[in-house]
Amino acid sequence: MILAAGRGERLRPLTDTVPKVLLEVAGQPLIAHHLVALANAGIERVVINVAYLADKIQQTLGNGNRYGVTIHYSHERAGALETGGGIRQALALLSDPFLVINGDILSDFNFQQLTSNEKSLAHLVMIDNPRHNPAGDFFLIGNKLSTSPSGNAPRLTYAGIGLYQQALFKDTPNRRFPLAPLLHKAAARGQISATRHSGYWVDVGTPARLAEARSRHELMPSNEVPPSI
Repeated sequence: MILAAGRGERLRPLTDTVPKVLLEVAGQPLIAHHLVALANAGIERVVINVAYLADKIQQTLGNGNRYGVTIHYSHERAGALETGGGIRQALALLSDPFLVINGDILSDFNFQQLTSNEKSLAHLVMIDNPRHNPAGDFFLIGNKLSTSPSGNAPRLTYAGIGLYQQALFKDTPNRRFPLAPLLHKAAARGQISATRHSGYWVDVGTPARLAEARSRHELMPSNEVPPSI
């Protein structure tokens, strides 16, 4: 599942007329990089949640055939469900477990590294803390995430890439709610495992970071642009 329903407030005025996942990097919409990388990893079926300027996203991507995948759309009212509620609404369209990707990141993470762990409710990809999130999100202790420090365990940032069990969303409300508190509660119970990614990653969430991503990709020969999710 690619999360693409957001308004992209931090990217205004660029997103006043263009959904943030359709902003271009290296001549392709952000979300096209995701779709190609998913297809290259052998993933054939993709769910995209849409709300703001949903028609433009559907008109651009169609059924996904040009990218080597089949796309199913989960429609939301603009700003209605947030991340957690958007995933919950789409559960009937998803397998178990299922991959979730934030639509406004770029990375060279290899999806094939993610494997199901039935003892965990989610397996998240973590990165060293970027400048815009210096305090991080969770402590990584071995291969488990924790909300409490332990020894020299690093505090890392969630990369917006994760493999989720549907059981994580059991008993969640059928309405708007954020994902982060759900992850923190599960991590506090020792139910979230993780992988640390040290390669390329950027959150294209502001005009400055979008410009940075564009500059980096433009300096690379087209056959060396990192496959991004």
